[in-house]
Amino acid sequence: MARSACGFPVALLGALLLGTARLPHGTEASEISLPHGSGVTVRIRLASPALPVKPCYIILSRQHITELLIKPGERKSFTFSCINPEKYFVLEIEKSIDCMSGPCPFGEVRLQPSTSELPTLNRTFIWDVRAHKSIGLELQFSAPRLRQIGPGERCADGVTYSISGRIDATEVRIGTFCSNGTVSRIKMQEGVKMALHLPWNIPRNVSGFSIANRSSIKRLCIIESVFEGEGSATLMSANYPGGFPEDELMTWQFVVPEHLRASVSFLNFNVSNCERKEERVEYYIPGSTTNPEVFRLEDQQPGNMAGNFNLSLQGCDQDAQSPGILRLQFQVLVQRPQNESSKTYVVDLSQERTMSLTIEPRPVKHGRRFVPGCFVCLESRTCSTNVTLTAGSKHKISFLCDDLTRLWVNAEKTLSCLDYYYCYRKSFHLQVPKDILQLPVQLHDFSWKLLVPKDRLGLMLVPGQKLQQHTRERACNTSFGYVIASTTPGQDLYFGSFCPGGSIEKIQVKQNSSVTLRTYAPSFQQEVSRQGLTVSFIPYFKEEGIFTVTPDTKNKVYLRTPNWDRGLPALSSVSWNISVPSNQVACLTFFKERSGVVCQTGRAYMIIQEPQTRAEEIFSLEEEVLPKPRFHRHNFWVNISNCSPMNGKQLDLLFWVTLTPRTVDLAVIIGAAGGGALLLFALGLTICFVKKKKKVNKGPAVGIYNGNVNTQIPQTQNFQKRRKDNDSHVYAVIDDTMVYGHLLQDSGGSFIQPEVDTYRPFQGAMGDCPPSPPPIFSRTPTAKFTADEPAPSSPPESESEPYTFSHPNQGEVGVRETDIPLLNIQGPVETEE
Repeated sequence: MARSACGFPVALLGALLLGTARLPHGTEASEISLPHGSGVTVRIRLASPALPVKPCYIILSRQHITELLIKPGERKSFTFSCINPEKYFVLEIEKSIDCMSGPCPFGEVRLQPSTSELPTLNRTFIWDVRAHKSIGLELQFSAPRLRQIGPGERCADGVTYSISGRIDATEVRIGTFCSNGTVSRIKMQEGVKMALHLPWNIPRNVSGFSIANRSSIKRLCIIESVFEGEGSATLMSANYPGGFPEDELMTWQFVVPEHLRASVSFLNFNVSNCERKEERVEYYIPGSTTNPEVFRLEDQQPGNMAGNFNLSLQGCDQDAQSPGILRLQFQVLVQRPQNESSKTYVVDLSQERTMSLTIEPRPVKHGRRFVPGCFVCLESRTCSTNVTLTAGSKHKISFLCDDLTRLWVNAEKTLSCLDYYYCYRKSFHLQVPKDILQLPVQLHDFSWKLLVPKDRLGLMLVPGQKLQQHTRERACNTSFGYVIASTTPGQDLYFGSFCPGGSIEKIQVKQNSSVTLRTYAPSFQQEVSRQGLTVSFIPYFKEEGIFTVTPDTKNKVYLRTPNWDRGLPALSSVSWNISVPSNQVACLTFFKERSGVVCQTGRAYMIIQEPQTRAEEIFSLEEEVLPKPRFHRHNFWVNISNCSPMNGKQLDLLFWVTLTPRTVDLAVIIGAAGGGALLLFALGLTICFVKKKKKVNKGPAVGIYNGNVNTQIPQTQNFQKRRKDNDSHVYAVIDDTMVYGHLLQDSGGSFIQPEVDTYRPFQGAMGDCPPSPPPIFSRTPTAKFTADEPAPSSPPESESEPYTFSHPNQGEVGVRETDIPLLNIQGPVETEE
């Protein structure tokens, strides 16, 4: 812009002399004058190639144009046809600096023309410096230093630096940067192109950098990053996210105070297809005896480094047919060392074969503020945010972390026993190893995968302390618990979550399962002695699960079917074996009046059985209401067997058991004694009557009672012999008038065999196996088979077993199996003519 001798712009001075009023913003006249030999060109162009709906034009000599170019030695005055040209036009000021034909203008770079001489548009200052390959150029940035940003990111204030270098005639983009970072210097050779983008409303008059002359750096570029305290920096390879130039070398120098520690982690990388050499990263680390230390991009990168260090990225000769791309985005985190960083922990997995352990960050969201990293270091140098320790080795680890509660440990171990004869009755203890418990990081999960021979062995889990099942009605509040689930493919069966301090003595499962110890509070370290399960391999059974429960006299015992949220799996069966102390009465209560299940095929049943009294009830869960609260004086079974339910009509039941002390009613005792006396009196009258009959009939007296005959069907061996196993309580006496055989003699001397409906001994489960429902042939209401149920105030049972009736067994009676025949398909029966 032309100026007078006093320094005022000529155009402005003329306007004042003429007394004209100042034009509104956007329509005032502007003049740009560029001296000869300045190497500066100015271009005003549309920000978008497409012309807006309401166009705005540059008015030059009464001509309406959309682009204006001003070269060195030219002066041009212009204005705009709209009041807000910053919405439509941008201003580019480019200065070419030739260091090949003459000396370079080193030092601070100024903005020419200054922003006060330019129209208020978004402007970009570009410096294009060309130099020999043997000359190094260094861009120095004054405070605040620069911060590199990735594709799609924007600077908060809109001020952006874009830096490029050259390889022969090819331009290479070094990166895009904002203010307030750690990058203090960038060194390049063979020239540099710098672009400074300024928004129209930022009144900035300085470039913020200077250029210095340096010797050849023999690589694409060197970026220096300075840390004065804790912080992080994210940096990228040249041309990111595009490919790094072939067979080039790029270096980052990090300046870190000695009292701080630095760790490197790769956020994103790709490798190309190399024909010669190998892509790699090299570290120069203070104190290392093997400098430079070479790593592949796939390797864990160094951490816990004290002081300055360098990182270099080396490319390779790429395959011409399929080159691929090499690119790298990484982060350097600098933080204060913690007390734990000087301690080394040994995790010995050398004797393990199927165990792995992972230390990783908890899933916690952080704000935008700086958060120091949490690293796990192997051998104090190879650090990462998560580390997996494998079986067969002894591992030495340390931690570089300001807060170790941000990390946790997850471990897994497989116990496989697939040989029936070796595994039978074999047991293992499920306990967390001491090497894991001594770590300063909280254990989250330790899972045991238990594998058994299919359809040949099952599993029995016996806890060190009895377990409580977690329910909404009684939630676990301990520091840890166990999660038990099936791991058989296609079997979605979750048995539940359990914690110490309950009434479940053991859990039996029939197939491959996982047991996971899960911690809920750091106090687990103080309660570690309460953990421990023993798993045994037992004979195969057909229920999905069997729970052995001894209720607590002080608390309700809440129990629920597996897969509570999704329903019991189709055609599956679960049983509970509930023990009742001799001086207690158990009350069984169901949460709902009806189960809500709707069967698509098959039937859903529940069986409640008392083996000692041989009382058994069968309920159709689809058609009948659930039983009201009921009392049991003896151990009893609850078996639930599912059908194939319809979607949304799944089977899930919640019930609970409470214990109350037994009470004895004196009136009942007196009544029982009176009844006994009356019975003896009647027996005496009967004997007298029989004796008189003997005198009348002189035939031979033959009795049908034979005490040597065992009327009970043989039971399975290896059971303890009880009173039900001998014949002291079995009689074939049916009628008082038929006690003696001479009364049955006919006129020919032979004996008449009466048709006697004799008592059949109970052939069902006697406490060792869960009950099984009868075969199901049709969808008709089921019958109940019950024994008289004593009230809770009735007197105690005598030692003799009362005669009660089970459902009759059809066909040959053998050992009761534990499977639940949900569908019994009867084929055609052949008959002889």
